[in-house]
Amino acid sequence: MDKYIILSPEAKGSFNDRLNFLYLKLGNFLDTEKLENRTLQYCKVFLSDAQNQIKELEESLLYQEFLKGANLTIVEQTPLNGSKVSLLIKTTDSQTSILFHSLRLTEEEAKGKDSYEQTRLLFNKYLKTIEGTDMTMERNLIRTWIYVTNIDVNYQGVVEARNDIFDKEGLTADTHYIASTGIGGATPVRHAAVAIDFLTIPHIKEEDKKYLQALEHLNPAHEYGVAFERGTRLTLPTHTLHPEGSQQFKQQYFISGTASIDKHGDVVYEGDIVRQTGRLLENIGALLKDGDATMNDIQYFIIYLRDISDYHTVDRLMQQFYPQIPRIIVEAKVCRPGWLIEMECIAEKQEQK
Repeated sequence: MDKYIILSPEAKGSFNDRLNFLYLKLGNFLDTEKLENRTLQYCKVFLSDAQNQIKELEESLLYQEFLKGANLTIVEQTPLNGSKVSLLIKTTDSQTSILFHSLRLTEEEAKGKDSYEQTRLLFNKYLKTIEGTDMTMERNLIRTWIYVTNIDVNYQGVVEARNDIFDKEGLTADTHYIASTGIGGATPVRHAAVAIDFLTIPHIKEEDKKYLQALEHLNPAHEYGVAFERGTRLTLPTHTLHPEGSQQFKQQYFISGTASIDKHGDVVYEGDIVRQTGRLLENIGALLKDGDATMNDIQYFIIYLRDISDYHTVDRLMQQFYPQIPRIIVEAKVCRPGWLIEMECIAEKQEQK
């Protein structure tokens, strides 16, 4: 079984005070998880000012003792609860191996290159990591997160580079694409316009995957020139058996960044944060339904807001409708200016085959 939590410091002192708080909090949590045979599998660190915070983070006990050797990604997307730093944590007792690559450009690699060239460079770095294995991007790459600075300007280059790479690697509208989030975000590297996280599962087979659709709610993204899947369901063995000895499976749903869109690919409810939130939640529910899951199976939400002043409105709505589901709300522009909000999530269900 997997467990997801979001940790934010309650301490409101210096950045270092907050890191120390998280160190203690995460340590206590991982000790408790050990009793359930779960260990840390993944951590995402959300920072409010990566250039000024990265050194202190990397020197902290939190990083040195817990995060350094983990599947880790660090991104500048300001947590809107005022925490300066928040963590999304996944623990698991699963034996399914995953590969997680959080690929970043150095100042030398990024300087003088536009978003198209930077995106190609990052995808090529990823392809090098699986070179010489029996893995392919088409079969084994499950999920990407693409962080883009000044996304209103730089996103088009990202889209074109990804389309070109996918064409070359055999990912087409007739085969499949990859569940993905393309969202505003930054790294500590000043000239890096793009950063990408890649989640790969070495032993996955095509029949273990289902690509989720809800065509009455939202159209396939390739219809407006963007190559990603709305969501992917995986069926994976767990290491526990049913009492009668049969293998137990879990179904894991990766829902891509989802906004207030309709079946024609148009923005719905322009300028209205409440109705956009309602529409995108309806879209997520429809995608999950296609894979026989419901909103109650969601493990956490990451919520991206274009305008930070919408924070309290959205937080209240989520508390009203999904108080039991962990969430983090961050500042991040969505890939079209008309979308005020976007969400992504993971859902999980236990299944018996």
